[in-house]
Amino acid sequence: MAQIPYLFDNLYFLTTCSVAVTLLISFRLYPIIIYVVNRKGLMDDPDERSAHSNKVPTLGGMGLFIVFSLTIMLLGVLADLSRPELLELVSLLAATLLLLIMGVKDDLVLMSPKKKLVGQLLAASMMIFLSDVRITHFQGLLGIGELPYWVSVFFTFFVFVLVINAVNLIDGIDGLAGSIAILSSVTFGIFFLLNQQYLLSLVSFALIGSLIGFLYYNLSSTQKLFMGDSGSLLIGFLLAYQGVAFLGVNENIMASFKIPNAPILLLAILSYPLLDTLRVFSIRVRQKRSPFSADRNHIHHRLLDLGNAHEQATLIVSVCNILIIGLVFLMGDLNINVQLIISVLIGSSLYLAPFLKVFEKQVPYSPEKMKDNRVLDSESEMIIESDRPDPSAPKTSGVVQMENSTMDNEPPPLDLPVANRYISETKDFERQNSVFNRLVDFKKARTIDLKKAGRNMRKQS
Repeated sequence: MAQIPYLFDNLYFLTTCSVAVTLLISFRLYPIIIYVVNRKGLMDDPDERSAHSNKVPTLGGMGLFIVFSLTIMLLGVLADLSRPELLELVSLLAATLLLLIMGVKDDLVLMSPKKKLVGQLLAASMMIFLSDVRITHFQGLLGIGELPYWVSVFFTFFVFVLVINAVNLIDGIDGLAGSIAILSSVTFGIFFLLNQQYLLSLVSFALIGSLIGFLYYNLSSTQKLFMGDSGSLLIGFLLAYQGVAFLGVNENIMASFKIPNAPILLLAILSYPLLDTLRVFSIRVRQKRSPFSADRNHIHHRLLDLGNAHEQATLIVSVCNILIIGLVFLMGDLNINVQLIISVLIGSSLYLAPFLKVFEKQVPYSPEKMKDNRVLDSESEMIIESDRPDPSAPKTSGVVQMENSTMDNEPPPLDLPVANRYISETKDFERQNSVFNRLVDFKKARTIDLKKAGRNMRKQS
């Protein structure tokens, strides 16, 4: 037993334990959260922007915080961290607790963007002023080298707020925010591991284990759970913290493993949330709307509109992110500004490819195909079927057919059944009008055909 504390001096054993402990706690804690949320009715109600149609338990971020914080507190004590590292750990826990409280309130009763911004600045200030976690050098990016203290402080504030909100914005489909966070933390964690950074390695791998446990339920079809704003704010803050610490460790003279042009790699790691946020904000400003107004203009929404499932869209984005990170590693010997241009061009091409016209879906309208696409409900199908001539009906003269057809030329009743089930699921009112007009056009076209047939038979007689 006396040898057990010495095992945690091995960083590889410590990180392995962090993943194992988080997974163990996750599989015991998340079912409890799902049960309590269901009993208390703390559900996420779908609206016109939602990518889901059923109520789903939220507050998964609370589980993420509990799993993550318990793991790093337990293993942080066993790892015998230094006093500066313990101070940084306490600052980190205090900042994440503040974001958790703010996120839970936003999930339950909503918060204004201004209040959320103030909370994010308070959380960032705990890391910047209490632990001196700052971006101090640009390594020649855009011709900028070392930053003055106050410029460094303000720019670090900007990075924290930007990354937190960028991750919050991409949390729109199942698994996406969690997958991007796992990919980023794996990259950061390997770097910290190679440089023997105990606290930072513990944070990265504890977050990886927490997210793996969460994704098991987030992607489940029977016990689904959403992270909510409480989870996305927490993840965004931890990714921002790892990114700033990554640049700081890379600038340290004592670092045994360094990344050439580390700022470009950081941009590659966080490329999807940053690019998607920049694109969405640009569209909203061009439309003279608030940048914080909600819509469905995100890249992942486009992937869903092209017919991909949530898991497929998440996989596509994750693969693109991996390709960009690998590209930056391969360009390590190039000038940092040349790397920036190449990575931005190739990254934008990969992420924005779904918006090319070649991927557009154009399905021609026909009543038969409408049933296959489940646009019409059973009542609307009966209308179309009733308009078709019955082959078993007795034949009548053209005059009788023409007289009967005049009844069809009457204006349709106001309570004509439409595709209500489709509308209730998607709230697509434009499609409702389209279905109604097409039904009326179908009746008119058939009336004209019957009149023409009646005139021809009269001439023949």
